[in-house]
Amino acid sequence: MTHTRTTISALLEEHGLAPSRALGQNFVVDPNTVRRVARLAEVGPGDRVLEIGAGLGSLTLALVETGATVSAMEIDRHLLAPLRAVVEPHQVPVHHANALEADYEALLGGETAIVVANLPYNIATPLVLHLLETVPLITRMLVMVQLEVGERLSAHAGDKAYGAASLRVQYFADARVVGKVPPSVFLPKPKVDSALVSIVRRPNVAIDPDDVGEREIFEVVRMAFSQRRKMLRRSLGAWATSETFERAEIDATRRPEELTLAEFARLAAAR
Repeated sequence: MTHTRTTISALLEEHGLAPSRALGQNFVVDPNTVRRVARLAEVGPGDRVLEIGAGLGSLTLALVETGATVSAMEIDRHLLAPLRAVVEPHQVPVHHANALEADYEALLGGETAIVVANLPYNIATPLVLHLLETVPLITRMLVMVQLEVGERLSAHAGDKAYGAASLRVQYFADARVVGKVPPSVFLPKPKVDSALVSIVRRPNVAIDPDDVGEREIFEVVRMAFSQRRKMLRRSLGAWATSETFERAEIDATRRPEELTLAEFARLAAAR
């Protein structure tokens, strides 16, 4: 039931289309890969799945096979007709929407959902953070992103990819890379590997707001990582005194990529 390179190419030709470079489109053309994504998403009967960026329906069809209730979102108006032709026979509604601006409360009817998505490089991090910050109805995600992005989203203190986005994800969720995907399964082929990242929302944010506020924590994070190679006493020199570091029990000679979210929270609370 799922697409192959031949069927994707035929669909594009039939509708006079080509993958949009501006939208970062890379269509998955390997049935084994989309079934693997659906399996790693751990969805099935009783689950409500929202696929963001459904493209030509390759992953959509694999998600339908699990028995989950699936709906699809696509921003590219040129893809709507072929996408609907592929998925609507399987009772999958298609929503034409920008994922960064969509009304998820209305779209989901107030019900919780799981997001599964193949996301282009330029939107992946902003969209994941947007959903974590503003759409509590989405309880978890399985996203396919460029490997570099996946490593950044799931990084912890001390990891090379660790940064402000990693900390932002940690505040709301647990994230980990659960698989890698080679360029050969896409049309067109990207130049880099992709990663499959599982993101599970926490029941409560990682730091108790009664201890220190979200805004205060991430203001410190932003300042520290604006000069990530410098020691904290330099990058936070205009914000913190030596007494701030002492109260937080943080060595001022450390660098931001060494600090955990809890340590950044201690710094924010110590000012």
